[in-house]
Amino acid sequence: MNIIIIGGEAAGMSAAAKARRVNPDATITVYEASEIISFGACGLPYFVAGEFNDSGFMSEFTPAQFAERGVNVKTGHRVNKVDADNKKLEVTHQRETFIVHYDRLMIATGASEVLPPVEGLNKAGVHTLRVMKDGLSLKSAIEDENCQHVTIIGSGFIGLEVAEAMIHQGKQVRLIERAERLIPDAFDAEISVHIHAELEKAGVEILTSESLMAIAGDEAVSGIVTDKGEYTTDLVVVCTGVKPNTAFLKETGIDTLTNGAIKTDSTGRTSLPDVWAAGDCAAIWHSVSQRHQYIPLATGANKMGRLVGDNIAQVDGEPLQFPGSIGTSCVRVLGLEAGRTGLSEREANEAGFNTKSITINDKCHTNYCAGQSDMHMKLVYEADTKRILGAQLIGYKGAVHRIDAMAVAIIMGVTTSQLGMMDFAYAPPFSRTWDIMNVAGNVAK
Repeated sequence: MNIIIIGGEAAGMSAAAKARRVNPDATITVYEASEIISFGACGLPYFVAGEFNDSGFMSEFTPAQFAERGVNVKTGHRVNKVDADNKKLEVTHQRETFIVHYDRLMIATGASEVLPPVEGLNKAGVHTLRVMKDGLSLKSAIEDENCQHVTIIGSGFIGLEVAEAMIHQGKQVRLIERAERLIPDAFDAEISVHIHAELEKAGVEILTSESLMAIAGDEAVSGIVTDKGEYTTDLVVVCTGVKPNTAFLKETGIDTLTNGAIKTDSTGRTSLPDVWAAGDCAAIWHSVSQRHQYIPLATGANKMGRLVGDNIAQVDGEPLQFPGSIGTSCVRVLGLEAGRTGLSEREANEAGFNTKSITINDKCHTNYCAGQSDMHMKLVYEADTKRILGAQLIGYKGAVHRIDAMAVAIIMGVTTSQLGMMDFAYAPPFSRTWDIMNVAGNVAK
């Protein structure tokens, strides 16, 4: 069996490793366009912040290490076309193009930046943060003593993490978001308002409902132009989201979402014969909304990659089934930590649920233990059944670990009344006798 995997990051290499264990006799080849594999982009903001200095920590394995396992990894090889009818790929390496055949194919080509349609993005001093070279370039740029002011475009997870990184590096920071509030796609307003306040407290200039129009300067950045004004800055970091790397598949007719994310079934199979997909190039099944969604997270990429690796290498037997994702994710913004799982209120309404929600303001633990601080929780649930659909938590201590408990609750179909009486651990330094999650469940009517 000849297995080819396009893409050597989280999903692709997880699949390759699992496929080798499942089928020791298969020929497994990975084509990766860059020179780095097993790369974890999630670490880039913390590398730029100086929390660690060895960039190698973000790349877990090398091609040589995979070769020892019997997986042939070819870096610097870009797949240009897929001929699914004849099971052929067109591959380019060092300006030479050749054709290879496969028996089974996995697409794990990841994602790339969504860049705003403005002039000047190619000027010196404009950065993105997606791949290793981006992190190395940005880290080097901010070490220049002439770089004192940084403007960040976009307030998603990466934008917020870059803002924190720049504060840690002693920079003046401006954050521009075209929506009316910060991180609108991940958190509801009741939660994002606390992120806004935390950044303002640290001196960040926040401009919402404002869109980038152009990068000012001759060859290098001197400022930016928005639809509301002009601002000077020394450096710009564009963090306006990602899109699936699937344009090369357009002629195949593969089934995708409108943004190009590949649709798969519960086994990872695509609409093309003997072709699987996983990672940031693919949609993922949401177990609450019961539909495909684009959720480009490392957790989903690794899980689906491992599952596809098992299924693609099987000779016989029942394929593994993916139960679905609920988009559990988290972010640290200076002293705050925030997590979300399941559906936001907007997402629940869009999915057609009869939705209700409550927001609770409480404390992280008992008042007579040092370090007590505020915690805020939003609970989204179905009005008639009281089944929990989503949860969001933010605070200075313990919010993210609680969101893990809420993820389990949502997967298991827990109701608000069950949550209200759930037996969570209690000790004065960790919680109150009625944890904020209990309180939320009991208040929800």
